[in-house]
Amino acid sequence: MARARRGDPVDGVLLLDKDSGMSSNAALQQARRLLQAAKAGHTGTLDPLASGLLPIAFGEATKFAADLLDADKCYEATVRFGIVTRTGDAEGEVLTTLPVALTQTQVEAALARFVGPITQVPPMYSALKRDGRPLYEYARAGLHVERAPRQVTIHRLQLLSFDGTSARLIVECSKGTYVRVLAEDIGAELGCGAHLASLRRTRVGMLTLQGAVTLAQLQTLDLTERRALLQPADALLANLPPLQLDAQQAQRFRRGQRLPLARPTVRGRVKVIGPDARLLGVALVDARGVLAPQRVVTTRAGQEH
Repeated sequence: MARARRGDPVDGVLLLDKDSGMSSNAALQQARRLLQAAKAGHTGTLDPLASGLLPIAFGEATKFAADLLDADKCYEATVRFGIVTRTGDAEGEVLTTLPVALTQTQVEAALARFVGPITQVPPMYSALKRDGRPLYEYARAGLHVERAPRQVTIHRLQLLSFDGTSARLIVECSKGTYVRVLAEDIGAELGCGAHLASLRRTRVGMLTLQGAVTLAQLQTLDLTERRALLQPADALLANLPPLQLDAQQAQRFRRGQRLPLARPTVRGRVKVIGPDARLLGVALVDARGVLAPQRVVTTRAGQEH
């Protein structure tokens, strides 16, 4: 394995297992420094309270980070019944304490009512912006801002365990789902209130915690070993069908040119692969079979054939 050198371009995807108590941006910046990468971006914020999967894109892979923003997510969550907090999670001030007299059957019945399309009101303690300011700034100033409800989808809501006051859940959901709000709404449905006690993200799109590393583990490795952990940029595009081009087509695609395809086997959005199996970018195949580049990987010296 060639030794990595300071200043070498860094392209790829790191599957980071973020620790609880750290913001996504702080985790990203630490990872960027450890890999000595010039450019980095994450694929969707994970709350400081939460731990788990935070895919981080470096270099050319940042062009495709947005593809995971729309992806489904999976979490392991702990919901604590009988305690309502200001933020909806364990970090917030306790507002209300209520008696809890629940059976597992009651909890499972309530969970079933939240599976499928549901409506959520985004929490005040969130990064959503109103007039250029995140909602949490209004909340910290003691101001209440009206928020429009929005529809999300809960694909799976499974009870792993229940001890009488806390429930461990698996939550598979669409983008934009606030698990804090889901916990509060489940508590309201059961009449005793609840908050989110802990949260761990286990999947983003097709990416999972398998092979993920913590910042502490990264710190024990040298630069070459750290960079060897990076997955290729097309790890972010696992949901897109591939379309392979020959050498002449690949050259034109790299220049951003539209390509008429003789007999296209796919339509819509595709990941474009070169004759050497390298990712060239993402494109759209229209109804006439014309391939239109959307994002193109920048070819570095010595890569073009």
